[in-house]
Amino acid sequence: MPAFLLFVGLIVFAGRVAIANQAVGSAATEAARAASIARSSGDARAEAESAAVSSLANQRVNCGRSAVTVDTSGFASPVGTPATVRATVTCVVSLSDLSVPGIPGSRSVTATMTSPLDTYRER
Repeated sequence: MPAFLLFVGLIVFAGRVAIANQAVGSAATEAARAASIARSSGDARAEAESAAVSSLANQRVNCGRSAVTVDTSGFASPVGTPATVRATVTCVVSLSDLSVPGIPGSRSVTATMTSPLDTYRER
């Protein structure tokens, strides 16, 4: 019986981590897209953070800590030059409610996505 409970606990752990990976990847995609349609690098950072937080909340992922980092150096590219915006979302998922030996109390999940800027838009 203890081995079976350990096995079930490991399945729950793997499921939580997989769901968190998918949710953080989706949040990073939304953050990069929101940043890419902003008009300025300052607006891009704010829009990306808002999109990531909203995405994680909509997916009911409870991050103990989360961070959104946006690389907006593409906004400095001259018009006509291909450029991208990169968003990185990090979420620390709490696993302390799983009472399984060997399972850490939390796990950090990170995803990075890029989105292209319109080549001929005003920058």
